[in-house]
Amino acid sequence: MEKRFQDQVAIVTGGADGIGKEITQRLLTEGATVVIFDRNTALAEETCQAFAGEGLNNVSAVSVDVADDADVSGAISKVVETHGKLDVVVHCAGIVGPNATKMVDVDVADFDKVYEINLRGSFLITKYALKVMEPNNYGRILLFASIAGKEGNAGMAAYSATKAGVIGLVKTAGKEFAETGITVNAIAPAVIRTAMVEALDPWQITYMTDKIPMKRCGTLEEVAALSCWIVSKEASFNTGYTFDLTGGRATY
Repeated sequence: MEKRFQDQVAIVTGGADGIGKEITQRLLTEGATVVIFDRNTALAEETCQAFAGEGLNNVSAVSVDVADDADVSGAISKVVETHGKLDVVVHCAGIVGPNATKMVDVDVADFDKVYEINLRGSFLITKYALKVMEPNNYGRILLFASIAGKEGNAGMAAYSATKAGVIGLVKTAGKEFAETGITVNAIAPAVIRTAMVEALDPWQITYMTDKIPMKRCGTLEEVAALSCWIVSKEASFNTGYTFDLTGGRATY
């Protein structure tokens, strides 16, 4: 495979499993050194060991709470201190929260938890990545929004609202740093078959899948392929944009 990320340093949040793991593998295969940020330390270490068994040794894991300001700031600073720079950040960490649940039945504490991880976490990761990338005038930041952030999904008020916030965050950051060598983009997937999706209420999965014109879920390989192009040097004229990955569902 092409070595687009040779000599580059990347952070992948939520990299222990699912979409984050697939993207981590693709980055490693293409030459990057990757640091996984994940709260599930045991699973993250297992993932690193599995990659090492495949000869992909330039990977390590750090326990990070993406909703905690000091945790994120300290962890990103440590990556730069250890590796000398930060070229790529792919922020996959997120939760669904209440689903198949009408908005009037959502507890405020549950809503706040989704906000803290999905939107506040995206803000913190982006903020501190920008701070360390700016002196080098280069960087690629990719956040994960959702088609739910564009259209809203019935039964998923907290998730839809926070993913809409991610889209707004990307538009703002992209414009603020447009005259640098740093780009900030997002992907808005429809249903991707992951453990997180499998844990949803079956009604919710059917509701979302039925809206996809291709009548199938996206694959992890498809997510990783688009993600790694966006964070490569090839995508130099794309910033502040949310890319479609919905099998035709997105209308804008």
